[in-house]
Amino acid sequence: MNPELPANARIAAVTALLRELGLTPEQLLQTEHASATSIPTFNEYIPRVTAAVGPGTRRAYDTYWRRVIERWGDRRIDEPTPLEIKQLAEDIRRTVVKRRNARGGRTAVQHLISALRCLYRHAVADRLITEADNPAARVAKPRRQPSTRRAIPAPRLAEIIEVAGSTGDDSDLDLLILRLHVETACRRGGALAARRADLDREQCLLRLHEKGETIRWQPISPTLATALANHYEQRGGNQVQGPLLRYRNGRPITRRRYDYLWQRLGRYLPWVATQQVSTHWLRHTTLTWVERHFGYAVARAYAGHASTSDAAATTTYIKADIEEVASALSALTGEPHPLAASPPAS
Repeated sequence: MNPELPANARIAAVTALLRELGLTPEQLLQTEHASATSIPTFNEYIPRVTAAVGPGTRRAYDTYWRRVIERWGDRRIDEPTPLEIKQLAEDIRRTVVKRRNARGGRTAVQHLISALRCLYRHAVADRLITEADNPAARVAKPRRQPSTRRAIPAPRLAEIIEVAGSTGDDSDLDLLILRLHVETACRRGGALAARRADLDREQCLLRLHEKGETIRWQPISPTLATALANHYEQRGGNQVQGPLLRYRNGRPITRRRYDYLWQRLGRYLPWVATQQVSTHWLRHTTLTWVERHFGYAVARAYAGHASTSDAAATTTYIKADIEEVASALSALTGEPHPLAASPPAS
């Protein structure tokens, strides 16, 4: 339409076009209003997203989605601005629970923004908003600080194992948990997700279900494979799909067992409490040892890292197979492994 036409002429032209299309101005206004009211509120949309994501994502973001509902529950998801998200992030930073390993609320802010980005990614996919209208994408996350975790020296690791085996209400369980993490370098979630069906006792392998819904077979020593099988036989019964690690009464362990274990270790070993040592330190310990003795490729495979985004493109061609991982485990434990490419170093 020619913008130089008088206003009344442009109005007449638009009116004629609407008449030709069989529409009225009132219908256009109703359509626009209906489009706006079809955008869900946070109270309506967050439960839908929660039901659509995996358990790991739900566990990581649930606290922050609940904070969003507390603040904006009755608002439409397209209403908050990047500035409002920053304001919410600062409120969470100020009210975060102060722990010994706290880092000024940076992690809480990172998780909040990640939770909102996850929410809005689903909204974009559902065509409720466009990518250009995604407010969380325009809010920068605080830069992640280097981790304070590190490998535990051998004498200190021996102290942990000694205390775990001589204190507590179920030292057999605690020693089994520690050995499982030292041998496999698995994450806590991987150990909790392990089922009896994931244990291949003949080939000394354990199937791990871990972060990012990854699944991998990890070599374990014959001693650990036997111990896990016996543990489940004594405490788990005949349920092949049941969780592998259990209390004496047969109930599967939860994250609380890990909390109890490290709190107890901290009472007997002050340095554990002071440095906030956790299960993930065992992963650092094992992977550091493997990298020093067998190189980066084997350590990467041992850790179950599949992405090459954190390193040079050369890593696409530098891959270790399960036989090499089994060889590293054999050297670590001093036990032969059926898949090991070579005998353990003396």
